[in-house]
Amino acid sequence: MNTVTLSVCTREDVNRRFLAAARGEPQGAHISFESIEQMWRILTPRRWALLRAMTGQGAMSIREAARRVGRDVKMVHGDVHALLDAGLLDREQDGRIVFPYDAVHVDFMLRVA
Repeated sequence: MNTVTLSVCTREDVNRRFLAAARGEPQGAHISFESIEQMWRILTPRRWALLRAMTGQGAMSIREAARRVGRDVKMVHGDVHALLDAGLLDREQDGRIVFPYDAVHVDFMLRVA
């Protein structure tokens, strides 16, 4: 199964993972955010629904993605571009979009402020 881990990480955590990968240690797919606030700003409930509808489904048009979530194409278009900008979605050469994972794992810890 092709799983991506979404996490809140410090720059040091990302550097540690990079160095481990450079030593040949498998790291798996990761998409990191610098704060929980940034993660929630990008991953709104509607964008989560879009990712859920696209998980494991292969490339599709924005119109198809909108149909799957039962939303207006224009509104989904804006969410798709936000997810593309954040590196969560990819665009194929033919213009279709893809969330290239079969599963999502979310990993972050809340600590006393």
